[in-house]
Amino acid sequence: MALSQNSMNARQQRWWAGHRNELGLLLALLALVGVFSLTAPNFLTDRNLVNILRAASYVGIIAFPMTFVIIAGEIDISVGPAVAFFGIAFAKAVSAYSIGIPAAIALVIAGGATVGACAGWLKVRYAVPTFISTLALWGALRGGARWWSDALPVIIPSREFRTVLGGDLLGIPVVAWIMFATFFVFAYLARFSRYGRHIYALGANASAVEALGIGSGRLRILAMASTGAFAALVGVLTDARLGSGNSNAASGLEFDVIAAVIVGGTLLTGGHGKMTGTLLGVLVIACLSNGLVLIGVDPDVQAVVRGGVILLAVLVNAWLAKKFLARTKA
Repeated sequence: MALSQNSMNARQQRWWAGHRNELGLLLALLALVGVFSLTAPNFLTDRNLVNILRAASYVGIIAFPMTFVIIAGEIDISVGPAVAFFGIAFAKAVSAYSIGIPAAIALVIAGGATVGACAGWLKVRYAVPTFISTLALWGALRGGARWWSDALPVIIPSREFRTVLGGDLLGIPVVAWIMFATFFVFAYLARFSRYGRHIYALGANASAVEALGIGSGRLRILAMASTGAFAALVGVLTDARLGSGNSNAASGLEFDVIAAVIVGGTLLTGGHGKMTGTLLGVLVIACLSNGLVLIGVDPDVQAVVRGGVILLAVLVNAWLAKKFLARTKA
C-alpha cells in the first residue's frame, strides 16, 4: 500500500514538474486579464475579446510551425515580410492574373513552402545558418512586396472571399478556427508522430540523429518549409481581413511569433518545447499588446514593455536550458 502511494506521489511530482511552465503561463495570463480588466473598462467586452482572439490567431498560425523550427535548433525571422509578400502575390493572382481563389491559395502556400525550404536547403547544403538566410529573405520579401505593388494596396474584388475567410463563424473569427485547427495538428505531430519525435531528437542531439540515418537535412528543410507555408496562409487571411494585399502588412509580426514561442517555454538551444506552451504564449502576447493599447500607453513605451517581456522570457529560457542540459547529463 505504501509502495503504491509512493508511486502515485512520484507520478504527481513528475506531472507538476512537466507542466510547471504551462501552469505559470496560465497564471500570468489570468493576472494580465485581472489587471487590464480593472484598468481598462472595455477589456472584457465581447467585442474586445474577439479582437484579442483575432490578433492572437494571426500570430498563432505561424507560431506552431515555428515551435518545431526552434525545437530543431533553427529559426525563421522572415515570416513577417513573407506574410506581406505572399499577400501581395495572392491579391495579384486574383485581381491581375484572373486566377481562381482556390488555385491562388494553393499556389501561394506552395510558394511559401518553397521559399522556406530554400532557407533550410542552404543550411543543409552550404551550412548557411538559418538566421542569416532568413535575414536575407526578410529584406528581399519586404522589398519585393513593395516593388511588386508599387507600395500601394492591391484590391481584391471578391466580397465572398472577404466574408468567408475574413468574417466570423458561430461568433468566432474564421482565422481563430484555423489557428485552433493548426494547434491540434501540430500538437498531435509533436506528441504522437515519428516526425515530431525526430524533430525533438534533432534539436537535442543532431549527431545522434545523423548516426541513426534518420535524415536530419530532410527534417530541417521540412520544418523551414512549414513556416513558409503557414506564413503564406496568414498572408491570404490578412488579405481577407483587409480586403486587399498590402506590402506593409504584418510589420514586426516575426518578433511576436518568436516571442510567443520563447515565452511558451521552447528552448532556443533546441530539443524542448510544447505546443500548449506556445498557445499560452500567443495569448499572453496578444493580451499584453491589447491591454497596453486600451489603457493608453504610448506606442514607444509599448515597444519598451514588449521588449522587456521578450528579454525576461529569454533569461528564463536560458535558465530552463541549463536545467534541461543538467537533467539530460544526469
